Amino acid sequence: MNIGFDAKRIVQNNTGLGNYGRYVIEILSRFYPDNHYLLFAPKQKKNERLTPLYAQANVSFIFPSGIFRIIPTIWRTIGIRKDLKNKQLAIFHGLSNELPLGIRHSKIKLVVSIHDLIFLRYPEFYNSIDRWIYRWKFQHACQIADKIIAVSECTKRDIVSFFSIPEEKIIVVYQGCHPQFRQSVTDEKKCEVREKYKLPSRFLLSVGSIESRKNLLLAVKALSSLPDDIHLVAIGKATPYQTKVEAYARQSGLESRLHIRNNFLFSDLPAVYQSATVFLYPSFFEGFGIPVIEALSCRVPVIAATGSCLEEAGGPDSFYVNPEDDRELAARILEIVTDESLANRMKEAGKEYVKRFDDERIASEFIHIYQTLYH
Repeated sequence: MNIGFDAKRIVQNNTGLGNYGRYVIEILSRFYPDNHYLLFAPKQKKNERLTPLYAQANVSFIFPSGIFRIIPTIWRTIGIRKDLKNKQLAIFHGLSNELPLGIRHSKIKLVVSIHDLIFLRYPEFYNSIDRWIYRWKFQHACQIADKIIAVSECTKRDIVSFFSIPEEKIIVVYQGCHPQFRQSVTDEKKCEVREKYKLPSRFLLSVGSIESRKNLLLAVKALSSLPDDIHLVAIGKATPYQTKVEAYARQSGLESRLHIRNNFLFSDLPAVYQSATVFLYPSFFEGFGIPVIEALSCRVPVIAATGSCLEEAGGPDSFYVNPEDDRELAARILEIVTDESLANRMKEAGKEYVKRFDDERIASEFIHIYQTLYH
């Protein structure tokens, strides 16, 4: 079976949607090698994370040719249709919330992954033009797709609620994390990474873009109620919100206990996770929350926020707090850092919980959807 994928994010994004796309293709090509996976991307880009995919005999990258190399955005919405037809695809899967314009007139069965509708739930985090574009693209894709993959039950409910899509058209397929997070890191590697990034010996950890929705400020505020030897390490892409967080830390005398790192090698992440005392993810809203899965896989106790899907990612043995209540967050952190038996129970329960995000199981769910549509 020839299966096509929108691979723009796979090629261009190193986080979020890019990680999702690379993960899907990696597990499909590994567990179902008899299929041919064709990745349609508007432009080439050097990215070391693509190396494993290029090495797979059953994975091919398709880039624009002719005039479309000059105007790749037009190819992605219009010119791609001819290439899709020439490759005799059985299925085309839009991995990042959208499908090419006009593709519904082809005979190809269509699948789209919808990650979240945060721009509708929290419009204040987006400008009006982006909200309009996202709503049109996402809703159009949901309407023309034969099947919709939601990354969580929370996202499925939002698709039904905001777009009036029938429930039976939507299937929840969770995402796992990169296998590197399931490997134990040596003490030597942990020390090497701490020294490389000048990190403290005892710290709380947050991983994710430093943006207002991720709510890092709550974690910084919680530091005020914690012992002075507990620091906070935050890893992620910088946005203007980072300046606000750093200003608060300076004004509150917490500057020396906050360590923000914007450039962190992906291969070093397991070492920093496994060095952390507690992982914090107080985001106001998420489509799923892969960093939570990464933390649990690394046997780190997790505290996340209520109000979205994070209970699905973290399971019943993680802690959840009001994303507006820094005192509640501080109290939960203290429970874990002062009770070693509690921390160990959370680690073991988390490690068991993430087995439901097994790669082979997730790959089989994707293939079942494709086969149901094709046969």
